[in-house]
Amino acid sequence: LSRKRTLLLNNIFAIIPAILMGSSKAAKSYEMIILSRVLVGICAGIAYSALPMYLGELAPKNLRGTLGTMTEVFVIMGVFLAQIFSLQAILGNPEGWPVLLAITGIPAVLQLLSLPLFPESPRYTLIQKGDEEQARKDLRKLRGWEDVEEEMDEMRVEDQSEKAEGRLSVLNLFTFKPLRWQLISIIVLMAGQQLSGINAINYYADTIYASAGVNPTHSQYVTVGAGIVNIIMTVISAFTVELLGRRLLLMIGYGICGSACVVLTLALIFQPRVPELSYLSIICVFAYIAGHSTGPSPVPSVVRTEIFLQSSRPAAFMVDGAVHWLTNFIIGLVFPFIQEGIGAYSFIIFAAICLFTAIYIYVVIPETKDQTFVEISQVFAQRNKVEIPEKKKEEATDFNSCPSKKETHF
Repeated sequence: LSRKRTLLLNNIFAIIPAILMGSSKAAKSYEMIILSRVLVGICAGIAYSALPMYLGELAPKNLRGTLGTMTEVFVIMGVFLAQIFSLQAILGNPEGWPVLLAITGIPAVLQLLSLPLFPESPRYTLIQKGDEEQARKDLRKLRGWEDVEEEMDEMRVEDQSEKAEGRLSVLNLFTFKPLRWQLISIIVLMAGQQLSGINAINYYADTIYASAGVNPTHSQYVTVGAGIVNIIMTVISAFTVELLGRRLLLMIGYGICGSACVVLTLALIFQPRVPELSYLSIICVFAYIAGHSTGPSPVPSVVRTEIFLQSSRPAAFMVDGAVHWLTNFIIGLVFPFIQEGIGAYSFIIFAAICLFTAIYIYVVIPETKDQTFVEISQVFAQRNKVEIPEKKKEEATDFNSCPSKKETHF
């Protein structure tokens, strides 16, 4: 359907559930809420893959990191708005919840009205549809200037690199040697993002706040404070990802998360003897959220777009999304039992996962900022021990290094 049309169609799975949930109380039907949650799950699953793919393909290489992390910025803002609206003083009461659930359809309506004004992904149009003229027209509209031949040349190089592969299915992706390390990398990044314990920290936060003496009715305001930290650090990450690079932000983020988990474990263990350590536990929760918002949360959405070429990107995003939601589900299901079994020591497991993921990033994943998709693919080709055909190398050189191209506008 293309990136843009997929996103347009996906709004159906947000608007209809909003209507159903908003009217469920009046209809006295909890079944409407269950059905709505299924439809919202479809919406989230599709948007999680299609939106970053669309944004990543629209962005120029010098802004790809910033634009790619904007997906996470607005997800975090959505979560924060939900926390604000659910405060007891606003809509968090027995009468207000249908309104709270119904307003989730408003962003979908806004996207349905505004997205038709935006062009399709020029990469999709040129590489997968073969319409070079429309791709050039869309690219000019996106960039705001006429001379877009340098980017067109880059896309042609990618097109030439793709022809040997053809379009890959998920099954092909798992058996295709030239993409072995890229596939392993997105699995590690997505599993590390969820298994590092972000949802466990969120689940456990209220207990930590209560142990510090926070009144249960006031803990929701502490949660809002954590949401503010989340937004601030995600925005900082979005505006520094092009300056510091992807690898550094990921390793810094996992370093902070792992350290926070270790200190939180010690604070929870010794808290019965030293009650003042309960405040250190709250600091650890906030530090963990800040660290996760710096790298592990926003940056993988950029990297997964950059390390795959056009033909393999949809299949890669399917694997990526499946790993993301599966590990998210596993943590939600298993963590209460782990916490019940080993208590505070459960966070040591998350610290170990943070360490392993950071080591993998340091050893395997290259820095991708200011690199074209083809250049990134060539770096991974060396790790995959796959030869890059000489013809493609020459084409990349011809397209990207012609000194007279901008002078002649030929």
